[in-house]
Amino acid sequence: MIAEELINRMIPALKTTDTAEKAIIWMEELKTSQLPVIGDNKFKGLITEDMILEGNNLNRQIGEFELISQDCYVNEDQHLLDIIRLAREYDSELVAIINNDGEFMGVSRHEDTIRAFSNTVTVQGQGGILVLEMRAVDYSMAELSRLIEADDAKILGAYLNQHHKDPNFIYLTLKINKEDLTTVSATLERFGYKIVAKFHESFNDDAERERLDNLLNFLDI
Repeated sequence: MIAEELINRMIPALKTTDTAEKAIIWMEELKTSQLPVIGDNKFKGLITEDMILEGNNLNRQIGEFELISQDCYVNEDQHLLDIIRLAREYDSELVAIINNDGEFMGVSRHEDTIRAFSNTVTVQGQGGILVLEMRAVDYSMAELSRLIEADDAKILGAYLNQHHKDPNFIYLTLKINKEDLTTVSATLERFGYKIVAKFHESFNDDAERERLDNLLNFLDI
């Protein structure tokens, strides 16, 4: 899923000439603490409820505030995981989406993006999740597929990201079509793979959302 598909059409953008009072009214109606700000159809940053309240002047124009998260945006064709990573990097509820001409298209809400990720086949389908840590030079999906299929299992999806401490290492997240990963894990460990996280259950209810968020935090995405 790409960024353009994740635009929340209910969240409007403020103009730099709008007043702080208008921003507060919109935030109350939309039940959000942040809103995007644009100028000349370009993303200028985010303004928060706290910034406005601290300014103590509802007649003040939005352009007079020192906006935050000016670089908290993705291109329209970037993957949803890029949005999740950026939202966490900026600790932001919203991530702006721009087109190839640099023009503002809208925003994606972090909550919506997490929900979209949890509904993808990689997470939502029956099966389990393994997170492997390995040297980048040792990565071979063909070899992993061979070992996993030897245990009558298949890889439904995979996500690769860099180790947050050592650039020579990577994390590989694999969705396997089996909920019981005991034999698959044993096979991979026997061939020298290091498993750093394991999730046997499918993510089909709200009780598992916290586990999913913990996984995202572990992967730093």
